[in-house]
Amino acid sequence: MPSAANSKYRFAIVGCGRMGIVHAARLKDDPRADVVALFDPVGSASTHIQQELAPHATIYESFDDLVRAAEVDAIVICTPTTSHFEQVTAAAERGWHVLCEKPLAESRSHILHLIELANSRPAQHFAIAYQRRHSPVFHRLREEVRSGRWGHIKAVSLVATERWQQTIAGTWRDEPTINIGGFMGDAGSHKIDMLLFVTGLHPTQVLAVSDRAGSQVEIVTRVIGRLSGHVPFTISFVGHANSFVEEFFIHCEHADLIIRDGHLSIGQNNQTTAIDVPGSEPGFERIHNPINGFLDLLDGRVENIAPFTAALPVWDFTQSILEGATLTARLCPLNADH
Repeated sequence: MPSAANSKYRFAIVGCGRMGIVHAARLKDDPRADVVALFDPVGSASTHIQQELAPHATIYESFDDLVRAAEVDAIVICTPTTSHFEQVTAAAERGWHVLCEKPLAESRSHILHLIELANSRPAQHFAIAYQRRHSPVFHRLREEVRSGRWGHIKAVSLVATERWQQTIAGTWRDEPTINIGGFMGDAGSHKIDMLLFVTGLHPTQVLAVSDRAGSQVEIVTRVIGRLSGHVPFTISFVGHANSFVEEFFIHCEHADLIIRDGHLSIGQNNQTTAIDVPGSEPGFERIHNPINGFLDLLDGRVENIAPFTAALPVWDFTQSILEGATLTARLCPLNADH
């Protein structure tokens, strides 16, 4: 609960770009929260959130100034990935609760360190903003898959397309030392997390091809492989599409469980039937999102559904895909003469 002197949780937002705005708007809409501190290296970004969403927030000139002077209960970190390790660590040392955007960090060693840091501070809460973990549709899919009523998983396929490359020119997302894996490592990390979260399986074999398509980071990545239990899987990440498409197919012995356009359906006998999921009506994201879930966590209403430990298998899966793509390129060199 908030301190006795405050009726609301006081939040700082670090990184006031697109996701900072989204989180600030959600905090504004929740009566339990108040945004009181802002920082972004681009001052106009902080000013925009202050003017539109948090008129009483203090804008800090540097992250160090915010950590030193701000009086908050929790922080939302929406900065480039390579800043997360330092910022999460500093916030933890101030005793603040932390909600961090994905990916958690830019190296396996830093992810492991942050997991250890979170585990060493049981009085504080540390979560990753994996929004699909808060979706009623994905929770229902997970329940159906893990119930066993449809038999064992026979295969998994995933398709993710987005108009992503068209938006990253000149930003940190087109910098391979910061945005590891490109479209797959950034937006695609949600999909990888959901594959693992829903099925409970892990990759055992991975082969991939990847194309930067004129950018500095991976834009198109195609993956095939096997999950534990000898379950074959395919993933298609297309980051220079013209539309947002996200499809999950969990092919079980007795039925296919499908998420397409945010809706769950079941496939049997070459026919699909929609499954009604309470709480997934249009606009459900206003209630079921990382900010709402984080506040529920702070209130003690729920367990942590997106702990820092969730970052490690996503990192390992992403790295295995990148290594698989490199191996494919070495095994099958293209030659214009052939």
